[in-house]
Amino acid sequence: MPLADVVLIMHFFYVLFVVGSLPLIWIGAYFKHSFVRNPLFRYLHLAAILFVVIESLLGVVCPLTALENSLRQVETESSFIQHWVHQILFYSFPEYVFTTIYIAFASLAAATFKWIPPQSR
Repeated sequence: MPLADVVLIMHFFYVLFVVGSLPLIWIGAYFKHSFVRNPLFRYLHLAAILFVVIESLLGVVCPLTALENSLRQVETESSFIQHWVHQILFYSFPEYVFTTIYIAFASLAAATFKWIPPQSR
């Protein structure tokens, strides 16, 4: 597997963690699962989305995207993984659309701290 595909898969799992954790927290809280109140999990989730917001506000290219692009210049063949994961991760919208979505999502994640606060055991 090309190294660029490995980076792309890592990027996919990062996005999955950020996006998937929020509904997981809400569903877990509804069913009273204790993992959704784990402080490490919750602070990692909030930090992950805040990192995205900060780099977006500063106009910085995502480090994983930059690394993948750099590796793609060396690896000339397009792969099945590249094609499909790019379809999931990358869209052609103005940057302000993404920044707005990131800020709204981070605000929702932060508000979830009030609604479903993390608790130490």
